[in-house]
Amino acid sequence: MLFASLMFSIMGVCVKLAAEHYSISEILLSRGLIGMLFIVALIVLKGGTLKTPLPRQHMWRGVIGVISLGMWFYSFSLLPVATATTLNYTSSIWLAAILLGTAWWRSKARFEWGMAATILLSFIGVMLLLRPSFAPEQTVAALVALGSGLVSAIAYLQVRQLGQLGEPEYRVVFYFSTVSALAGLAGCLGLPGGGIPFWHPHNLEGLSLLIALSVSATVGQIAMTRAYRLGNPLLTANLQYTGIVFSSILGIVIWQDRLGWRGWLGTIVILIGGLLATFYNQRKARAPIPLHTEKPLAEETA
Repeated sequence: MLFASLMFSIMGVCVKLAAEHYSISEILLSRGLIGMLFIVALIVLKGGTLKTPLPRQHMWRGVIGVISLGMWFYSFSLLPVATATTLNYTSSIWLAAILLGTAWWRSKARFEWGMAATILLSFIGVMLLLRPSFAPEQTVAALVALGSGLVSAIAYLQVRQLGQLGEPEYRVVFYFSTVSALAGLAGCLGLPGGGIPFWHPHNLEGLSLLIALSVSATVGQIAMTRAYRLGNPLLTANLQYTGIVFSSILGIVIWQDRLGWRGWLGTIVILIGGLLATFYNQRKARAPIPLHTEKPLAEETA
């Protein structure tokens, strides 16, 4: 998980730099194509099959995941890497809010004041980070990054369902990459100002960044999926927040990013809230399920 967090931080840096050379649609297309090729090579070397009995679930997971990824990539182009990463990592907080709200709505569990306090604490951190000193275009990007965290929480539920249904990690990554490539191609051809992807002058720096971000994203996704499969879920989920540390260091070294005391305080509060929310989520996941309980939320959101 530490390695995955480092890879995602490197991906964020490369996305921010590559946005000077390529559109977000081209970055999504590249990330998808290289991810697909990586998985195909893995299957050739280690065996496996891309045939799946769950095409509809993969399609919806891919659509939701690509929406989140596109929003995150857009925020990278306008925000400091650490800020975009922190706001996206509110996914665990959004997930806690979704689970808490669903359980309360169904009246199948008592209201958890500890969880509610954790969510409130986390969004206080968000408000500190979204301080008024942002330029107008950064405010919009910050809200987009925050929204990407919400969409990521929904995607997490879909990934959990696919795992429960027995889909291997490489197949989940492959079909997500496929949808990413198709979405990137559609964006290039259909959005205003678009055109044939990559049909413009290139330089070695831009191409290198495009390849680096695609490889780091794919390797990071595989490493993260493997970490959740083999490791302690609570420890693994908490270790993902080291990505905020990696991103902060890279932002300071490369761009001399300075968040100010409100920004750092907001980041720390979000980090603490995310850790607490992860603890509550994992405790909930380990709790025995009563025989009369309906289908889990993950199955119903697909």
